[in-house]
Amino acid sequence: MSIPHPIPHTMPPSHPWLLLALAIAAEVLGTSFLRLSAGMTRPGPTLVVLAAYGTSMLLVSKVVQVLPLGLTYALWSGIGIVAIVTVGILAYRQIPTVGQLLGMALIAVGVVIVNLSGASHG
Repeated sequence: MSIPHPIPHTMPPSHPWLLLALAIAAEVLGTSFLRLSAGMTRPGPTLVVLAAYGTSMLLVSKVVQVLPLGLTYALWSGIGIVAIVTVGILAYRQIPTVGQLLGMALIAVGVVIVNLSGASHG
């Protein structure tokens, strides 16, 4: 008896991208609650952090079965950085400096370049 592979190799093309988007959203949610967890001393926000990070890792682990690891991580981290800075601005009134904005712009440009250069196989 063999154990079935958790991700069929015939996954529809949109599924890994949807899973990646959900993984990014879960990671941003978890990171957003870090400050509210008060150093993991407040149970409610701490549970949100742990559940969101666990969900994010689970989803990313499925994505890398289909998409290249480097591409997945570049998109996950780059989009996540820009998203969490946006949350910082909106939720915590943390205004980035010009240098930080420039850095985030470079990250965004990098994500676009990675996407436009085509996916590698592997």
